[in-house]
Amino acid sequence: MAFDPASYVYLDYAATSPLCEEAAAAMAPYQASGRANLAVGANANSLHGPGRAAFEALEAARRSLARDLGARRPSEIVLTSGATEADDAAVLGIARAAADERRRRGAGAGFVPHVVTTAVEHDAVLAPARRLEKEGFRVTRLSPNRQGFVDSAALAEALCADTVLVSVQAANSEVGSVQPVAALARAAHEAGALFHTDAVQALGKVPLDLAAAGVDAASLSAHKVGGPKGVGALYLRSRTPFEAHLIGGGQEGGMRSGTQNVAGAAGFAAAVHAAVGMLEGESARLRGLRDRLYARLAKIPGVEATVAVEAGSEDFLPNIVHVLVDGFESETLILRLDMQGFGVSGGSACSSHSLEPSHVLRALGVDADRALGALRVSMGRWTSERDVDAFVCALEASLDWDM
Repeated sequence: MAFDPASYVYLDYAATSPLCEEAAAAMAPYQASGRANLAVGANANSLHGPGRAAFEALEAARRSLARDLGARRPSEIVLTSGATEADDAAVLGIARAAADERRRRGAGAGFVPHVVTTAVEHDAVLAPARRLEKEGFRVTRLSPNRQGFVDSAALAEALCADTVLVSVQAANSEVGSVQPVAALARAAHEAGALFHTDAVQALGKVPLDLAAAGVDAASLSAHKVGGPKGVGALYLRSRTPFEAHLIGGGQEGGMRSGTQNVAGAAGFAAAVHAAVGMLEGESARLRGLRDRLYARLAKIPGVEATVAVEAGSEDFLPNIVHVLVDGFESETLILRLDMQGFGVSGGSACSSHSLEPSHVLRALGVDADRALGALRVSMGRWTSERDVDAFVCALEASLDWDM
């Protein structure tokens, strides 16, 4: 069956969102070739006229991002190749630098730098945490409750005098739990630790003011909000200890070497500005679709919501529906739905080729066999009520598939 984008119902926005009109328009000047591209297409670190024009375009994008994300100054926005790089840089760069700073200030001989994270983080946080363990750090991975939430009291109990960094996601990419980031950041700071949050899924879906939340660092991605792939940012609060992850050129204030993607930055800024501008109305619309979908799926035998999301709840992302289907594996259902023209996933796209149950679901206490039958439906700007209703019919047909 040939793929027809005109009729296909895409319901995998948590994996990536289609490029929005605003981002495409912002990037259009960079698509010219040859001499016509010189107006904005030069290296933003060059001193000549074309380079200065590119630099101004880059800094305009940075200023826009800072305003929309709640950063106090544009220099706190470090442009990266995406959220994976930002997560890696934050966990490794802040933990190492903070540990070195403690040692310089006279940490005792028994000092063992400690990092706290959770068992439901993205692998871009969990993998660097494992690397830190190999370097001699001690790492604590907090287990959330059955609904996916991390309690600030549980975090406070895990903290100690040696804790240098806490990293807790703002919202979970699989089940949609929105964490109490401000309370968690306060608990970390009261213990003398720094706080990082992976805010990729929260951006554009829930209000996000990084300075007001009190976080020291945050990871962000363009393509989750309708921007281009290959662009992201690390919010790094001024004076936060940090050891650069990529070195060699000194770009981004020495925080991230490498020639910047000016076109990508422009598209990123435009997408974020559009998403933030329509956040209140769009989140309410998506919340209505989420609640409608959960209600309809609850009537299908063998389909159960993974977490209990009450209608109208703002404790979960407005665009994610996650269910467990008895007697089926995710891959089977995904392919059957795809053949009917519907695109969904079994969880994080970054681990979609793994045959193991989702580490998020296992951390929530979901039985391994049941976790293998997980489906994540994630909606976005171009999802309609008609799409949601049609998906329910397609899932029912998939469950009754006559092989």
